[in-house]
Amino acid sequence: MPLILGLESSCDETAAAVVRADRTILAHQLAGQEAAHRPFGGVVPEIAARAHVEMLTPLVEAALDEAGVGLSEIDAIAATAGPGLIGGVMVGLVTGKALALAAGKPLIAVNHLEGHALSPRLADPSLSFPYLLLLVSGGHCQLLLVEGAGRYRRLATTIDDAAGEAFDKTAKLLGLGFPGGPAVERAALAGNAMAVPLPRPLLGSAEPHFSFAGLKSAVLRARDAGLYQAEDIAASFQQAVVDCLIDRTRRTLRAVDTTALVVAGGVAANKAVRGALEALAAEHGLPFIAPPLWLCTDNAAMIAWAGAERYEAGMFDGLDIPARARWPLDPSAEKARGAGVKA
Repeated sequence: MPLILGLESSCDETAAAVVRADRTILAHQLAGQEAAHRPFGGVVPEIAARAHVEMLTPLVEAALDEAGVGLSEIDAIAATAGPGLIGGVMVGLVTGKALALAAGKPLIAVNHLEGHALSPRLADPSLSFPYLLLLVSGGHCQLLLVEGAGRYRRLATTIDDAAGEAFDKTAKLLGLGFPGGPAVERAALAGNAMAVPLPRPLLGSAEPHFSFAGLKSAVLRARDAGLYQAEDIAASFQQAVVDCLIDRTRRTLRAVDTTALVVAGGVAANKAVRGALEALAAEHGLPFIAPPLWLCTDNAAMIAWAGAERYEAGMFDGLDIPARARWPLDPSAEKARGAGVKA
């Protein structure tokens, strides 16, 4: 069974993992940067890149030690090559290139979104192609038909902001702390989801896409009105996001043939989102598959697994492949109304 060393450094998590092609995670090492970014209420790209430089090599060494293998026993190096904060992406990709060159191993440049898209198959061997994926994270909110490694059809995307970005901004507006997604979820547990009238952008729309910019603006107005508790705003905001995700996903489910409804990405760790999607899958008689919570957030095991899927398909990359700040999974998809290069 091929052994893949995976490297992840696209945002504020530095990680290295060793994964075998039979789905055995032999090692996973991760270093977060929450303390460094907390005073700023968000990720500072330069601070993140410097931390990756300091942390990645020791994490690679620790992962190899944990797995009980040497670099010579690794079959390929898989490194995130984008999308993400370009400084961090460059650190991980250059490290992957150096290791591949030094050890004479093939390089596999992994799209970070593909790592998320294939991570449910790492967690659940029963998941077969094609499946409908809701990829919902800090930078992206998309519905994709996953047909195989390297084969994705984008069916919907956000026309402005991602759901995860809206969670982060809401946390900052309400002074809930960093990281924003878990902070909003915690506050929502103590709030009333019906207390604050917030919009559901594009709910019931004939077009397939998502929108969250107006919802963020409504949260700001609710805060400034001085009429609501922060917990009630958080709960009402979370419910509005769930309603939008379910409405848009339901619309797409009616139009595709799929083996399962799958969710991945950082927002997939939100229990309210998971619960609503599980109910939606049951409504359509489909299995619902979500990775364990630790596989939803950025990690190197998903990068190594995506590398394993590409290794089996003979998909390798040259050492001249560039780091990319933006890299769509489906470059042939028609540009959505209002969507920028993130689409």
